[in-house]
Amino acid sequence: MNGSMAASRDRIMLGPLVAAIDQGTSSTRFLVFNAKTAELLSHHQVEIKQSFPKEGWVEEDPKEILQSVYECMDKTCEKLTQLNIDISNIKAIGVTNQRETTLVWDKETGEPLYNAIVWLDLRTQSTVERLINKTPGRNKNHLKHKTGLPISTYFSAVKLRWLMDNVDEVSEAILSHRAMFGTVDSWLIWCLTGGKNGGVHCTDVTNASRTMLFNIHTMDWDPELCKYFGIPMEILPRVRSSSEIYGLMKSGCLTGIPISGCLGDQSAALVGQMCFQDGQAKNTYGTGCFLLRNTGAKPVMSEHGLLTTVAYKLGRDKPACYALEGSVAIAGAVVRWLKDNLGIIQTSTELEKLAAAVGTSYGCYFVPAFSGLYAPYWEPSARGIICGLTQFTNRSHLAFAALEAVCFQTRELMDAMNQDSGIPLTQLQVDGGMTSNKLLMQLQADILCIPVVKPSMPETTALGAAMAAGAAEGVSVWSLNPEDLTEVTSEKFEPQINPEESEFRYARWKKAVQKSMNWETTEPIGNGNEEPSIFSSIPMGFYILGSMFMLVGAKYIAG
Repeated sequence: MNGSMAASRDRIMLGPLVAAIDQGTSSTRFLVFNAKTAELLSHHQVEIKQSFPKEGWVEEDPKEILQSVYECMDKTCEKLTQLNIDISNIKAIGVTNQRETTLVWDKETGEPLYNAIVWLDLRTQSTVERLINKTPGRNKNHLKHKTGLPISTYFSAVKLRWLMDNVDEVSEAILSHRAMFGTVDSWLIWCLTGGKNGGVHCTDVTNASRTMLFNIHTMDWDPELCKYFGIPMEILPRVRSSSEIYGLMKSGCLTGIPISGCLGDQSAALVGQMCFQDGQAKNTYGTGCFLLRNTGAKPVMSEHGLLTTVAYKLGRDKPACYALEGSVAIAGAVVRWLKDNLGIIQTSTELEKLAAAVGTSYGCYFVPAFSGLYAPYWEPSARGIICGLTQFTNRSHLAFAALEAVCFQTRELMDAMNQDSGIPLTQLQVDGGMTSNKLLMQLQADILCIPVVKPSMPETTALGAAMAAGAAEGVSVWSLNPEDLTEVTSEKFEPQINPEESEFRYARWKKAVQKSMNWETTEPIGNGNEEPSIFSSIPMGFYILGSMFMLVGAKYIAG
């Protein structure tokens, strides 16, 4: 009897809870936080399958994504019940998601019309080259004054254009006014709030700002941008703030709970790291690597290859805040590649042990430009290379080089950010799955020559979405006033090598990056009408012709 009374008292003392859906590139998670203390109470995670139908193509199944959300919700609610925590205390749900990943579905049937095209997919490279070729001066920054973004395979508009041009079901649905476009947040919110039976078709300003169809000054879809890409505005979701009630859950264990927060994953991490002041920055190590610096109420245009993006808008009547962003396509994805493609490790944790065993790359440098190079280069023709190999190099050196590659790419982002802002960062706040790797964090401090600060609770992306949801008007269980924000405990990694060694290694990395450039082009040599031929590669052409002459010569000598 006393035990049940104590459990009842514990439930009452917990107060309001807020949940977050964290739908990332490689997994989906559902997490529940205490709104008063920001403590993580329970969570569940499900991995997402990626498919690679052709070289450079990356897809995910929208139905699997949705199912993974329901599974994570159900399992987390079961865990909370086992902990004697009343799930009726969950007052709101926030959504955070992989950005740019593009979906089109039929609003009458609720069915996806194609797989989700993932943000790091490269199939649109020829579309991008065609668009850049028709801009004045072949300028990839032609739309930057409105979007803050270069014309790149990375963003949603070119993926949507590809779907319209190459998938009959999509073009037919658009013609018959049945098509809906959205990034992952839009798909989830629409499905969770009823789908074909009155689901809410919306997105937030942070996700909209990654499409190349959104004007970051007017804070709405831009008719001229839509016309440029040939995209009908009727298929676009309504743009809302990052913190307001969008609709109610219509099914599952949390039916009736409001969905009231929505932030793209990198914006959510910025909020979760409490980077609300101009000049504060964070770096997230996930599938890719993303450094964001809050620039306040005015967008700052980069002169050094960074993106200008919307950081957050925490309420309908609140001002938007902007950020400078450095984006790297391959960070944690290099670990997956070493595991799945090369088989040199069986688990992610094995990489740290392997690299620590040698403590050096022994002059080996790995540029993982699997999807070209993002910031600060924006070079889609780059491809991955490993250089500086000797007979002595082994898999441990390669593992170390892979970790160094993540750190060197972050250094490039930080250098660009320091140049743009004129105020160098004095320490780097970090989060994301890879931050559990202590060797990586120490390497990062060594290569940046500044301290790296990691919060003891690494789920800052989900925390940011929960904060936005809990603070929404009509929910108001989470205060975002600076004096009410919870103090975050953290671990600090100080640089341990001298700056001269760091600069030497960084210079070698830069040399390796130059070697990775200009490997691929989708445009055939000639008038552009013929099929690309093996002879359109000049070195390969010489090689084949030389081989033919040698064979003829050998036959002549023999005969």
